[in-house]
Amino acid sequence: MSESQSSSPHSFHRATDVERGARVRFVFDGRTIEAYAGESVAAALMAAGVRTLRASPRTEAPRGAFCWMGLCQECVVIADGVRRPACRLEVRDGMVIMPGTVP
Repeated sequence: MSESQSSSPHSFHRATDVERGARVRFVFDGRTIEAYAGESVAAALMAAGVRTLRASPRTEAPRGAFCWMGLCQECVVIADGVRRPACRLEVRDGMVIMPGTVP
């Protein structure tokens, strides 16, 4: 493992040796996030250090990406007014995203 990598399973790093889309910016819960076109919102948020995408409606426990397929609904966000799983939503420049809710 190189010096720039961490052995912690909770550390994530952007790969720097891959071709990426254009840089884009979006807002999550009032914070401006830089990402690359083609990334999912969940991946972009995780790369920016954001792990909590919503709170459990029953216990207020933090929730984030879990299955990465859009089935579990743990990563639900409100993107431009529409409830969507962040793992299945491609990031776009200028998006406004808020933590989600589960009915």
